[in-house]
Amino acid sequence: MPAPWTKLALDHVVLRVRDLDSMLAFYTDVLGCEVAHRNDPLHLVHLTAGDALIDLVWIGGKLGRGGAPADQARPNLDHLCLRVSPWDEAAIAAHLASHGITVDPARARYGAGGQAPSVYLTDPEGNGVELRAA
Repeated sequence: MPAPWTKLALDHVVLRVRDLDSMLAFYTDVLGCEVAHRNDPLHLVHLTAGDALIDLVWIGGKLGRGGAPADQARPNLDHLCLRVSPWDEAAIAAHLASHGITVDPARARYGAGGQAPSVYLTDPEGNGVELRAA
């Protein structure tokens, strides 16, 4: 039986984090996400990422409990991919470098929009982030 919906899209990704402040700074200052909503009693911050959200939840809070924090042996996920527009590889590399992040030259990879150039980096807690031409 086919699904009863005709359109499916990513709504949000939740990352369990050790250091909420450094992760918040990375996703806002480096990647340009904006805080959409905070639920401080739950130590949860919702960040805009285009039409979707990236949620950061502190592992020491009520929602973040339930296992060891992510690390190299037990990552949160392999990576999340963010579409970037306009794609200016030199400007992107310069911006990342200004935050102490170096990336290899972009290469074409397949994603939801077909083949497009992208680069990989990691956030402060080791989660993979792919920046991809929209």
